[in-house]
Amino acid sequence: MHEILDSEILQQSLEHSFWTWTAQGSVKPIPVTKAKGVYFWDANGKRYLDFNSQLMCVNIGHGDERVIEAIAQQARELPYVAPSLTSKPRAVLGKILAEITPGDLNHFFFTLGGAEANENAIKIARAFTGKHKILARYRSYHGATAGAMSLTGDPRRLAWEPNLMSGVVHFLDPYRYRSTFHSRNPDISEAEFTRDYLNHIEEIIQYEGSETIAAVIIETVTGTNGIIIPPEGYLQGLREICDKNNILLICDEVMSGFGRTGEWFAVNNWNVVPDIMTMAKGLTSAYAPLGAVAMRDEIAEYFNDKVYYGGLTYNSHPISLAAAIANIKVMKEDRIIENAKKMGIVLRHLLNDLGEKHPSVGEVRSIGLFSAIEVVKNRQTREPMAPYNGNSPEMTQVKEYLLENGLFTFIHWNVIMVNPPLIINESQLSEGIQIIDKALDITDAAMTG
Repeated sequence: MHEILDSEILQQSLEHSFWTWTAQGSVKPIPVTKAKGVYFWDANGKRYLDFNSQLMCVNIGHGDERVIEAIAQQARELPYVAPSLTSKPRAVLGKILAEITPGDLNHFFFTLGGAEANENAIKIARAFTGKHKILARYRSYHGATAGAMSLTGDPRRLAWEPNLMSGVVHFLDPYRYRSTFHSRNPDISEAEFTRDYLNHIEEIIQYEGSETIAAVIIETVTGTNGIIIPPEGYLQGLREICDKNNILLICDEVMSGFGRTGEWFAVNNWNVVPDIMTMAKGLTSAYAPLGAVAMRDEIAEYFNDKVYYGGLTYNSHPISLAAAIANIKVMKEDRIIENAKKMGIVLRHLLNDLGEKHPSVGEVRSIGLFSAIEVVKNRQTREPMAPYNGNSPEMTQVKEYLLENGLFTFIHWNVIMVNPPLIINESQLSEGIQIIDKALDITDAAMTG
């Protein structure tokens, strides 16, 4: 291995790496050298509070020695077996997941990430139902592989059209702050709001033909596109619509699973059991790459005498499975999900205080430690501080201010994400919110009304 100094990490990375989701000439990565708990440090020794769990994935926090040791021990014992064979971590993790997933989601196809999990969820749904079409939402992100990108509704899909998977039909999200149906009637009751969006789905099913639709896939709580939390009755109503029309319900819990919403899985907040559920990120807290497709007994049993045409070299990789087992054990031992629920209440109060103080805050949304601050130029018109699929000088300045003051988080267009590791305490939450508080002075100064 070539030894390099910490001071050389950035330059050497820029010379040889090809970067994701960006023009290569504009890349400015932070060279990270270590991380512990809710913090990480760069090559200059500067400390950052990680307010986004990197990519909404380091749920148990950085540097937990129990998970690190489990990975090392598995590497010493058995670093790899082919996916057609099995191993102790494969046997153990399946049993553990069956105990914590809702309903009869008792069978698991292990992948290396969320996109791959969603790809296989679609293949399984189409094979099981014999139908082709998939309904998905516009404000969604399901991954960057071809099939997952086809499911994705947000503008990242557009760059790769028309060379994507056929048969995907998109529908609108129940996004109350920017509801297409209720811009002139914002005070409609939640029950009426929910019913209008369920009617919208039913109308699309009518036009497309239920006999052609294999599944509806949703992020249980929309992630990157703004932490859009389903209104009361929406998920239950969608479950009923799918049952009535013989359509499978697939819930993408890649971001929202493993305690992020204060429950093991976001669907538990509404007592709904999907037919298929995908997971990744918090499954190992990103200590190793792993995703999974959970499916109900009936779906798994369908393949008892039928071949499932899917799989990759690293499916059910023992090291990743061992990381997941240790990760879940840590979550249970340290009562991390209970902490997420408790700190979620604290965070909601802190965010509400920001909304009351800063006129550029249009809305705050949170469930557990999954939250967003939507920033606007005008509260009356709700004009966003950055356009849809765009940026603005003000939001760029906010991002720069946060980083300069040691706060790392994710900003998507006009939305500031707050998704810290689930081990965070009240003092650390306050530390981060105080920095955001000052950053919002920048956007307050840009108000137009």
